Parts: sequence; C-alpha cells; structure tokens
Amino acid sequence: MGLLSEWIEQFIDHLATERGYSENTVRGYRVDLEQFRALVEEGGGGEDPPSIDYRTLRDYVGSLYGRYERTTVSRKLSAVRSFLTFLERRALRADNPGAFVSSPKRGKPVPVYLPVDDMFRMLDLPDRGEMLGLRDLAIMELLYSCGLRVSELAGLDLEDVDAARRLVRVVGKGNKERVVPVGRTALRAMARYLEAVRPLREKASGNADRGAVFLNNRGGRLTPRSVARIIKKFAAACGLGSDVSPHALRHTFATHMLEGGADLRSVQEMLGHASLSTTQKYTHVTLDRLMAVYDKAHPRR
Repeated sequence: MGLLSEWIEQFIDHLATERGYSENTVRGYRVDLEQFRALVEEGGGGEDPPSIDYRTLRDYVGSLYGRYERTTVSRKLSAVRSFLTFLERRALRADNPGAFVSSPKRGKPVPVYLPVDDMFRMLDLPDRGEMLGLRDLAIMELLYSCGLRVSELAGLDLEDVDAARRLVRVVGKGNKERVVPVGRTALRAMARYLEAVRPLREKASGNADRGAVFLNNRGGRLTPRSVARIIKKFAAACGLGSDVSPHALRHTFATHMLEGGADLRSVQEMLGHASLSTTQKYTHVTLDRLMAVYDKAHPRR
C-alpha cells in the first residue's frame, strides 16, 4: 500500500501536474502535510493511510492551537482534508475522517473566507454534463474571479461581459458602475454555460429577462436569494459551515488576491469600496502569513 510519505508525494505531484497549482501553493501543501506526517509518526501511529482516524486529526488540530492563528490552523486542516479526499478517491480509504473535525471558528472582525483548497473543492462539484450544473459552476467561478456582490452578479446582462478584453461591467452600491477584470477560467465556464442555456433563452424570447446572464430553469433572471441557495448547497456538500455565502466568496477573492501579492488599492478598486479602510479588514487574515515570512527571513528575529 505504501507509506504515508509516499502517498503525500503522489498527492503533491497530483496538485502540480493535474490540478495546475502554482509552485508556491504546492510548496505550502508540502509543508503542511509534512508537519502532519511528523505528528502521526511521533504519536506512534501507523504510517499507512488507513491508520489515520478521527482521533489522529483531532490530536493534530489540538497541537496547532496556541502556536498558530486560527486562519492558519484552518488552512492546515484543509490541506489534510484534501489529501484524505485524494486517498479516498483512489480507494485507499473508505471514508474521510476530516469531514468530522471542525475548523476553528474565526473571530467576528475577520471576514469569513475559504482556504484555496476548500474553494477549489466547491468548484469541482457542479455537474458539467447538465445545464444547471454549468450555470452553477459559472456563478461560483465568476464570484471567485471578480469578487462581485451577489446583487451585482444577479444583475449582469450579456452586454456587460466583454470576453475579448476579459472585463465585466457591474453596477454596485449607490448605482455606481465599475469595470473589473475576469479570469480566463471563469470566462471558459461562462462560455460553456451560455452555449448550454441558449435553447432556454430562445424559448423565453418574450421574457424581459432573456438578456440576463444567469437564468433560472424557467428562463427568468436568477435572483440573489437563489444564488445564495446555490452557494450554500455546494458548501454543505463539502462539509463547510453554514456561514459560507456569496459574500464569503467575495471575501475569499479579496483574501487570496492579497495573499498572492496584490496591492490594497487595486483590490479596493476591484471590490468597489469607496474607502480604503473598508478593504483593510482583509489584511487581518494575512498577518499570520506575514509573521511566518518574517520569522523565517529576518536575521535577528
């Protein structure tokens, strides 16, 4: 069956070659999983994948408290959950004990956001063979790609999307317009959905909402409430908390942009915040990473 270390290497290779994760992201997974493996070995547990159980994960999470911020504990647990899902899909495990270990609750001042892996797990779920699945995928890809408010997404019309220039025009709070970049992955998801929904759009030719980007199964414009139900459905399927909403995906976009090196002013523009102070709340979730970099790099830390 192979040792735990061997399967970690296969998982890391899977992330790099099949999932296309960046070098920095893959490096982060390796660090987190090697830390987990070391704890399993120190605890005297077996080194084969089936030996990992609920108690193993509980002890691991317990060992992280007091040493790391809650956001870091959540990220490390997410990495282990993803690894166990990888093992489960390859029939090396019959279950995923990570589904029964809760992530640490975040304090009120910190926006609810998803680690990269949890976000990607949600994006993996929609059925690409069904029109509604393609729609739901396009919704999540666009929310994550652009950091849109749910009302902005629901209000999108076909003419607001400039695929050639990779731009989306949205109307935000106070009826203010802004133009935001959109990623190629989101555009591909939208293109597949728009092709699949074309028969429904033509059938609803007399509907005033036929120019809306996102339609319900009757050809009408999808409402913000319906978008929220879609997000919560996929969050629940991933075992994530009930506080995962369309706004959480907006927070996720902002957090991942800042962690990836984007400057605060640019993120402010993309989110449509009138004040930079509103955007600054997202810096709280990256401070633990900054401290880790500082402690590793500064000669007199």
